[in-house]
Amino acid sequence: MVDFPKQGSIYWFDPEPSKGAELRKIRPCVIVSPDEMNNNIKTVIIVPLNSTIRLWDFRLKATIAGNDSSLACDQIRSIDKSRLKAQIGNLKPSDLERLFGLLQSMFS
Repeated sequence: MVDFPKQGSIYWFDPEPSKGAELRKIRPCVIVSPDEMNNNIKTVIIVPLNSTIRLWDFRLKATIAGNDSSLACDQIRSIDKSRLKAQIGNLKPSDLERLFGLLQSMFS
């Protein structure tokens, strides 16, 4: 189990068991919950990444570890830290800023 993932870090996570239209199979995700929350509770809020690029208003394209990815903001969720696997890296600060801008517009 990951103890203290930091906001903006990218991890592999296991979404199974999933239901209906939820994303399936182990995939990367970006931690979006604040560090204070990540340090004090057993869950984190994540945005899953998808290799299928969709030019939808609620998905952002980003390059992660040399691969084009889609940040699936329509699939944002809170997960137990035990679903997190190895850390892959960190989202570029400019991409993290774009991600938070999109999330703010989605929830306002």
